[in-house]
Amino acid sequence: MGRAIVMLVSLACYAAFFATFLYLIGFVGGFAFMPSHIDKGMQALPFNAVLANIGLIALFGVQHSVMARKGFKQWWTGIVPAPLERSIFCLATVLVLIALYRFWQPIGGSLWSVEGEGARTVIWALFWLGWGMVLISTFLLNHFELFGLQQAWLHLREKAASPPQMRSPLFYKWIRHPIYSGFLLAFWATPDMSYGHLLFAAGFTVYILIGIAHEERDLTTLFGDDYRDYARKVGMLVPGVGKRS
Repeated sequence: MGRAIVMLVSLACYAAFFATFLYLIGFVGGFAFMPSHIDKGMQALPFNAVLANIGLIALFGVQHSVMARKGFKQWWTGIVPAPLERSIFCLATVLVLIALYRFWQPIGGSLWSVEGEGARTVIWALFWLGWGMVLISTFLLNHFELFGLQQAWLHLREKAASPPQMRSPLFYKWIRHPIYSGFLLAFWATPDMSYGHLLFAAGFTVYILIGIAHEERDLTTLFGDDYRDYARKVGMLVPGVGKRS
């Protein structure tokens, strides 16, 4: 595959991922203008809805976890060009998320519904803070490498990537996984917690904790004692909480 084609494919995958990410914000927020969201979609009996929704969350977890592992990447780059590996990962995530948006089944009932306008405003502020943390944290690391553009760009220019470096900018000085912290804040900060939203938030919390275990194992393999020392000093998802002994 030509270098320019690789770059164009990477750009298309990035654009698709970014659009799907924006939809995710509206989907979780349950905004009225969304074609579908966490409390608006296909109708089913509660038991069937729970099973279907758990299956969709599990599908996301399997895709995300399996494709992020080193062994899968080594096999996968024997099929797709190595500079496109991360872009194809993002495209697969897009397809899984589209399936979740399409087939998610709302579950009626409510765990809580906050009435006070001031309290609702605070909760919505936390919701947006969570998404802000997610986006900013991607740039604190390397946004364009994380979503595959840098790999394609270096391939286009016939340059090699720099070796990975252990860094802890801004949020990473206090939290080892601020991207995940942001997602958890965004998923749980809602003034109206339906049972469907509760299942979504709880399911993705389980996935995030499993994903962190795999990710930390990979980071320890990559950075060795540097990462072990970092994990002993810095909380996992909340400052000061979840330090490794």
